[in-house]
Amino acid sequence: MSVSVVVVAILTPKPGRLAHLIAALEVVTPKVHEENGCELYAVHSDGRVCVMVEQWSSQETLDAHASGAVMAQLERLWSSSLAKPFAAWVAQNIPLGDAALGTIR
Repeated sequence: MSVSVVVVAILTPKPGRLAHLIAALEVVTPKVHEENGCELYAVHSDGRVCVMVEQWSSQETLDAHASGAVMAQLERLWSSSLAKPFAAWVAQNIPLGDAALGTIR
């Protein structure tokens, strides 16, 4: 059985650039949703930073996304908006407790 790969990324915009960062994500998100292996690609914000929660069907599909044209486009779009390089954590789920509640999907 294949185990999905989860990514949580924190994107910290420069002061006054949160809206520009979200606009960049708005351009590419529909394209990411169409990529092979994308199970979840969701943007969240607390008004200061953006938090990306992603789920990929395998490490190979995540690697293809990370090195693909859509990610390159996103990096061009957000390059003037980020205060620092984004921080990302890649993890595999440990389904504890209720299977439906202990797993993203």
